[in-house]
Amino acid sequence: MTNAAGRGDSRTLTSPFMPLSPRIDRFYTFSRTRADKSHVTPRPANLEDAFLGRYANRPLWERRARAMAFALEHEPVYLFPEEELVGILYQGASPPRGYTTAAEFAHFDAGQQARARIAQLDDTYGVSGGAPAHIGWRWDRVLRDGIDGIMADVRRRLAASRDVKAKRLYRGALVLWRAVLRWNARHVEALRTAAGKATGVEKERLKRLIAICARVPRLPARSFHEAVQSFHMQHLAVMFENPHGGNSPGRVDALLWPYLERDLADGFISRQAAKDLIDELFIRFEERLWKRDGWVEAIVPGGTNPDGSCAVNQLSHLMVHSIAALNQTHPVVYPRLSRQTPESFVDLCVNYLVHGQNRAQLYNDDVCIPAIVKAGTPMSDAADYMAGGCMEVSVQGKACDLNFARTHNVAKTLELVLNGGCDLRTGDRRTALRRTLADFPAFEEFYTAFEAQLDYEYRQMVRGIDIQSECFAKYRPTFLLSSLIDDCLDRGRDQQDAGARYHEYGFAPLGITAAADSLNALKRAVFDESFITAGDLLAALRADFEGCEALRLRLCGLPKYGVEDRHADAMCDRVMHSVCAIATRQTTRFSGQLKPMVFNFVWTPGASAVLGARADGSRAGDMIGHGMTPQRSAMVKGITAAMNSCATLDLSVVSGGATTMWDMDAEWITFERMKAVLTTFFAGGGMIFQGNTTSVAELEDALQRPQDYPHLIVRVGGYSARFTSLDSALQKEIVARHRHRAV
Repeated sequence: MTNAAGRGDSRTLTSPFMPLSPRIDRFYTFSRTRADKSHVTPRPANLEDAFLGRYANRPLWERRARAMAFALEHEPVYLFPEEELVGILYQGASPPRGYTTAAEFAHFDAGQQARARIAQLDDTYGVSGGAPAHIGWRWDRVLRDGIDGIMADVRRRLAASRDVKAKRLYRGALVLWRAVLRWNARHVEALRTAAGKATGVEKERLKRLIAICARVPRLPARSFHEAVQSFHMQHLAVMFENPHGGNSPGRVDALLWPYLERDLADGFISRQAAKDLIDELFIRFEERLWKRDGWVEAIVPGGTNPDGSCAVNQLSHLMVHSIAALNQTHPVVYPRLSRQTPESFVDLCVNYLVHGQNRAQLYNDDVCIPAIVKAGTPMSDAADYMAGGCMEVSVQGKACDLNFARTHNVAKTLELVLNGGCDLRTGDRRTALRRTLADFPAFEEFYTAFEAQLDYEYRQMVRGIDIQSECFAKYRPTFLLSSLIDDCLDRGRDQQDAGARYHEYGFAPLGITAAADSLNALKRAVFDESFITAGDLLAALRADFEGCEALRLRLCGLPKYGVEDRHADAMCDRVMHSVCAIATRQTTRFSGQLKPMVFNFVWTPGASAVLGARADGSRAGDMIGHGMTPQRSAMVKGITAAMNSCATLDLSVVSGGATTMWDMDAEWITFERMKAVLTTFFAGGGMIFQGNTTSVAELEDALQRPQDYPHLIVRVGGYSARFTSLDSALQKEIVARHRHRAV
């Protein structure tokens, strides 16, 4: 990675990626200029005015539908020079100056309603709601049937139904889809007005766009250009209704490829023209989400078909080329690989890892798909998995939008069990546990207590998310989204009200490897080798090892997960299995699972800061590892040893995905070495691969002179961000990570 890529506004890299065309280079420049401006959206004011005023006398479901439709219809229409796609929303735009949310509007907020209900429970420990999003939907229906076709289907269902709830869903969907058509029609009108004033080449361009936008998304797409435009407008509309980070397009290459394949065969479009459309589409993602790096809308090219064949196509390649040549963080492009993936696509993805500005994240279908199937999903659905944002695995268009809802600090749970329910840092009682480590005569009895506490906390977690789901269904019906989620229309139910095929709640169990290393250490120190008593170990932990440095160093020297020690690796596998087994046996309100998704996102510093000293020799606040990556303190025998330890894990129990973070020494890593590392990792059963290749020296320079590095992108955890935009704790955590090189 050169300093130019970090400091300047370079869009292209001296690498094996297809360069941007002159038009796209200009469009990128103008887009960045537009994005830097302050944008105002009438959305909140229009929603509130329509909900509290214009439609205040309607039933709640209808108020929501009509208010959302009113707001969408009145969103601004933008036309840009040289564009070949039309339409944009500014997701991070501000409300009008002086606007404040009316107090009465809060009474209809699903989050506030859930919090009020939770507060009335007899036991609120570990109970909270959940954040929506992190799913994809069946937008291929818009391409195949057009909005007219979807509405015709909904009308037939409405006419045939006698179910009150179903009729509400169908009527709400019709209201919202009509609004999408009206908003699209305003774009066509603006294009016609502009065309009336244009001449020559510009007039021809506008006439071409008029023909496309007058047809799609209202009617089925016939060409690749129409398909991309139809996808783009429906994505804006569904995101307007569901403006939550992590909602993602998913398998864009698989769903758009039939249109491009036909156009290429007919000579209707060139490969370069197709890439230009993808480039422009991606630039529009970035403009819409500018400076919201953590929003994360994911595209997963490549992968496997339901029959087991390889799904990689030419569009898969173009999408990786496109994002790799653009200096931006949206959309995130996370390829899916398998044993059947063509070498050319593997090589492209390796170059993406090495030269892609720390934005690549790769999935191993040979591990991911069996894990999804093992959890009870048929292969026909499992092969259609996608990333909902950072890495959250779900089947596209079939999950409710609590697919990721919560985090859970596994290492903190262990701390509370070890210390009798009290916080090691403060001494405050956190939960009703009374026995400390000193009260357990055998390790297995202690481990059973740890599992029992996990079970209690996960039951409490589901209890809270169930309440959130009920409140979402009542106060936040999702008519557009539900009409594109299987099996909402068939069941006549919103995706949060038993409509979605998979009503699963995803959560991130943090600190699994930290808990495992601590358990392995205390097992050896207290129960196996007895070189310290449980009481003395507790005293040392409570003192954060003050006055106990010799003990701390001895604990630090015990084998950890990541050094190819069979006992340490087995303990990590055991803890992971306990977390996953206990979680997945919990049942959501519509018979789904609590689904573990092992990743860290931005939570590493925060989750670490609340921890006291640990039995593996870590002091209070020392950083936990990322996902299933060995902790930094265990990275002492090199990347081969660390990956061999990873290979001992049975990841078939992690249906929501398990990430690892592999930061490489910038001077050591090459294409050949990265390919060897990646293929070894996947061959050993690794699931998700990510990491940084930027030098520590460059990061440290950026800390000192941030003004010189506005476009330096780093891998945080499941997503990438501009380094200088991150808070200090995250910056320090990224700089301090272990960098792998030859040992």
